[in-house]
Amino acid sequence: MLDCPGGTFIGAGVKTVVLFFKKGKSTRSVWFYQLDPGRNMGKTNPLNDADLAEFIALQTTKADSPKSWSVDVTAIDPKTFDLSVKNPNGGEEIAHRSPAEIMEEISRGDAECAEVLNRSRRCYEDGEDRGSRGDAEFAERI
Repeated sequence: MLDCPGGTFIGAGVKTVVLFFKKGKSTRSVWFYQLDPGRNMGKTNPLNDADLAEFIALQTTKADSPKSWSVDVTAIDPKTFDLSVKNPNGGEEIAHRSPAEIMEEISRGDAECAEVLNRSRRCYEDGEDRGSRGDAEFAERI
């Protein structure tokens, strides 16, 4: 199974998974390869031969690597056949912040920007009332 990032195929807009089957043999394990070209894929930056070089080299032996792993077929749910198995070699899981935490940080940043803007506006208005004091003095007061 070749797990491709979003943008690999023009028009798909989502991640694409390519399944390979071997005719005449029952499946005992599923070999996964997580394609990571290290760049955003798209119309102006398409998939190329170099992106697939490691996949092609590893798929002949189905070797494990940081981007590839095997799962025994008995570990796959026979009711759903869900193949969205997470890469066990993917390193540490990233702890994502909650939407509330992100919005709070944005609010703090907005408040800080508003404060700087208000100070700048007051300095500018003071300068207009008393005549221009020059850019250096204005910047110093902010």
